[in-house]
Formats: sequence, structure tokens, C-alpha cells
Amino acid sequence: MSRSPSRRSVLATTAAAATAAAVGPLATATAAHAAPTLPDGTSKDKVLVVGMDGLRHDVIAAAKAPHLKSLMANGTYGTSLLYADPMAATSSGPGWSTISTGVWPDKHGVKENSFTGKNYGKYPGFLARLAQVRPQLSTYAAVDWKPLDAQGTVTPGADAKLVLDGDADGYTGHDASIAAETESILQNQNPDVLFVYFGQTDIAGHNSGAASAAYRAAIDVQDGYLGRLLTAIKARPAYATERWTVIVTTDHGHTDSGGHGGSAIEERRTFVLAQGPGIAAGARPADTRLVDVAATVYRQLGIVPDPAWGLDGKPIQERSTDPFEALYPALAGRTDETGIPAGILGWTRTSPSGWSVVNSAMGTGGVAEWRGWSFATDEFWSRSQRDQSRELNVRSRGIFAVADSDEWDDKASSGPYDSTLVTPAYAVGGTSTVTLGFTTHYRQEGSQSARVLASWNGGTPVEVKRYTSDVISQPQALALDVPAGAANVSFRFHYTGSNNWYWVIDGVKVTAV
Repeated sequence: MSRSPSRRSVLATTAAAATAAAVGPLATATAAHAAPTLPDGTSKDKVLVVGMDGLRHDVIAAAKAPHLKSLMANGTYGTSLLYADPMAATSSGPGWSTISTGVWPDKHGVKENSFTGKNYGKYPGFLARLAQVRPQLSTYAAVDWKPLDAQGTVTPGADAKLVLDGDADGYTGHDASIAAETESILQNQNPDVLFVYFGQTDIAGHNSGAASAAYRAAIDVQDGYLGRLLTAIKARPAYATERWTVIVTTDHGHTDSGGHGGSAIEERRTFVLAQGPGIAAGARPADTRLVDVAATVYRQLGIVPDPAWGLDGKPIQERSTDPFEALYPALAGRTDETGIPAGILGWTRTSPSGWSVVNSAMGTGGVAEWRGWSFATDEFWSRSQRDQSRELNVRSRGIFAVADSDEWDDKASSGPYDSTLVTPAYAVGGTSTVTLGFTTHYRQEGSQSARVLASWNGGTPVEVKRYTSDVISQPQALALDVPAGAANVSFRFHYTGSNNWYWVIDGVKVTAV
């Protein structure tokens, strides 16, 4: 959880050693107090969110983890990558803020574990939001990393909460207490929405590394807690008439040797795993992001988010529909990019149906993957070079279009980088306004240029937007008046550079009214 694990790990390890012998890894009791009495629930739609700190998803396969694996088989399991500095560190403060609020750090304001700049007033956690819009719901939160309560990240809005101090006392015993109290509430009361947090996976990662047997054992212990909660849900007298959704997620990954906070792929790994009504069994979407937890909670409760909430997430069962998502069968492994492991399929120059790339003014040579506009995944592109803000492309999903003169020039080339991405023609006859919507991630340098042009009825393209400064992963909406007599319009994204930076385009949508 902490970017600097020394003090926290020592405290947690010392306390955990004393506690483990007393409670055992699957203790069934022992919160130091009786479970609180919650208001009686009012909804047949119910949601349990389980947070497992620092759980690197690619290690689950090597653990026993029968309950996590069952959820994967019977639910939807989307993996993705986090941001890195300067947007935010891959640490717990930003990670849990992103999960709880459903927005990225450039909105919720938490960049590291001091929580300086937090903006929960504008972007509250989902329990706080539910207390505003559906106050009749019965809600509960349990955490043993105290900042999640003290900083207002998770617990505000909960009708009852359990807050323990894993840093001071050890996470082994407190995780067991959280499991026991939550199990009791599920068995004996009628909650609607619960958020429970387990922290020992992160401590095991810091102390032993994500490649260790101790880390896998910590996953198995928490998997056992998850299993007890699932059993308690299924044993509820009213279970047959209830509609339960279970979501499991994490805030960041870990390096093999232990630790996080930086920009390595292993530190950036996250996942959202969900099972419930309307959520497909066995699905492995490539367009899921960590901000999708809160949006999924709202969807499963039948709540339509107000656009004023500014959510960045979408429900896990909702797929991206931009044309680049059709390119997965065309994705290839590395050609010239030596820093990307072989076997990672993540780029293509094949355009979607109706699209094209014009490279007639493009120079020769250069890195093959980036010769003109290409289509790539986050893992492939951000691996091409760390710490140049490629990790900040958070609002792109799945496959996106990228023009990268910086990476192209890493191999001998001659001439300019000059490439144009061309959309299909969209019908606009009988309409007065057409809006081009897309997400962009752009870094400006030197004489580099990035222009959007419109071509009406196949005529000469006219510039409608020029970028002259950085735009870090933001939605765009260009509204244009439709000229008299125009039947269709196509758009061009024209990028030039000379070993400068890059331009990313995703989520292209054209609407005419």
C-alpha cells in the first residue's frame, strides 16, 4: 500500500506473526465487538465489492484460489493497466480512490498516499453517492488500512463500518476479523451494498515479492475469506428472490521482488472481476478499466448516473463499440521493438473497415511498428518506452490509433514523419450539425503538428481543429455546421513530426442532428 514499505511492513509482519497463531488463516470469529446492526435492506438488487490490496492478477493462476477461479469461469474478468507518475503513483491512495469514485486521478486528485489534493467533494466514493441518491439502501464498509476511512475514500455514506488498523496491529488478524463480521452480517441481517477490504496480499508482496510462495499463500487465504462470504450469501433465506452481484478488484500490482509505486508493467496490473445478473459468464473483455467498478455498482442497482457526476467508468458488461475494437484478430507481436516481450500481440497497421492510412508523404525506414498511424493496445504501446507519459493514456480502451514519431525514429530513417488517418464517410444529408467525438492523448514538442480536417462530399479537406499543446487523455467533441448540400463528411487526423512525441485517437463517434 505504501510506496515506501519498510515501516509498514515491519509493523505488519511483527503483529501478524503474533496474531496468526491465535486466529489462524480462516478464523471464524473475533472481531473485538458485536457486529453493528444495519438498517433493514430495501432492495432485491444487492452488491458485494471485495477489495484485495496489491493483488497481481497474473499470479492468481499459480495460486489455488478456487473461489476467484470460479468467479472467473462464471463471471466477467477484465484486466488492465494503471497510470503512472506524473498522473499518480501506482500506490493505494490513488488506486482505491479510482475504484471508489469511478474517475481517474486527474479528477479525484489523489496522486499518492498523502491524499493531498483529494477532491471527494466533487467526486465522492460510490457509498457516499448512494447515500445521496438512494438513502434507503442498507450499506456497510469494512477496512483495515485506516486511510480509507480517515481520508474519506471508501467509508463515507456507509450505515455501519468496521475500521481496524492493520499497519499497527497486523493485517492477518484484522483481515480475519473483517471476514468474520461481514460473514455474520450477510448471514443474520439484510444489507444491500457492502465494501470489504483485505490487506495482507499487499504486505506479502512487499515482504516476499509477487513471485513468492508466501504471496500465493496470502492470495489463498483471502480467497478463503471470499469463499465464506459467497457461502453466506447463498445460504441467505431470501437468496432465491435476491439478485446478487459480487465484484472483486485490486488497487495496483507488485514487482516480482516486491514493491510498487513506479511505472513497471507488473506494478500497473489491475483487474475487475464481476459475477451477477446481466454479466456474461467466462467473458474476458479487453476494454475494462479500473474506473468501471463504481459504474458497475450503479448499473446493478438500477441507477443511471447523472452526467454531472463526470464518471470515467462504464459497467463491466458494456462493451466499447468504436471501430478499432474489430482489429484483435489482426494484432501481431513485435517486429523492431526489442523491449517488448515476444508473444505479446498488440499492434497492427491493418485499418478497420472503411478506414485508411495515407503515408504518401512518410519518410522511409524507422521502427516498423510505428511507421505511420498504427493500431495498438495499452500494454504493447506503453511498453515501447517507459516514463514518457504513455502510461497516462487512461481514457483509451482496448485498441486505439497511435502516431508516434518518437518511437519511429529509434531506428535509422530518412525524411519526415507524415501520416494521415482517414475515417469513412458519414451521412449528414438533411441535418444541420455534425459532432465528431473522440478521446485523445497528445504530447506537443517543437514543430510537430496535429490537425483534424473535414472533407464534405469528398472535397478538399478543411482544418477544423489544431493541437498546439499537450492534451493528456481527454474526451473531445468537435461540433460543426453542415454546409448546404452536404450529403456526407469524412474526417482526417494528420500528424507530422521529427523525433518529437505522439498522438493517440480512440473512441471515435460521429453524430449528426
